[in-house]
Amino acid sequence: MRLKNFSLSFGSQIFKSFSDEARIRILFLLYKNNELCISDLEQILGFTQTKTSRHVNYLKNAGLVNSRKVDQWIFYYLKDEVFDIVTQTFAYLNKDAVLIKDQETYHILLSNRELASKKIETRSWQQ
Repeated sequence: MRLKNFSLSFGSQIFKSFSDEARIRILFLLYKNNELCISDLEQILGFTQTKTSRHVNYLKNAGLVNSRKVDQWIFYYLKDEVFDIVTQTFAYLNKDAVLIKDQETYHILLSNRELASKKIETRSWQQ
C-alpha cells in the first residue's frame, strides 16, 4: 500500500528520521538493497551493534521500517507506505560520496559472501 498523503505527525516523524546522518545512511542502504540485518548494516557503516540497533529501532518506531524474522536473523526493510517519499528524497542524494561508498561496501560484502559460499560448496563436493 502506497501512501497518497500523510498527516502532520507522520510527516514530522519522516523528517525527524532524515535529520540524522546515520539514519539517512541506513535508510539509503535499505532503499537500495531491499532488506538487511543489523550485522550487515554494522559492517557496512562501521558502527557498533548498539548504535546500529538504536537507529534501526528509531526508524522502526517512526513507522519507516519493518522487520521479518528468519531463524535467528531479523531483516529490516522499508515500509511500502514510505517508499515513494524515500525514493524522491534519495533522487537528490544519489551522488553523495558517503552514500556511494556505503553501497560499494555492501557490494564487496555481498561478493565476499558469494565467494565464501562457493568455497564451502566446492569443499563439500571434494570430500
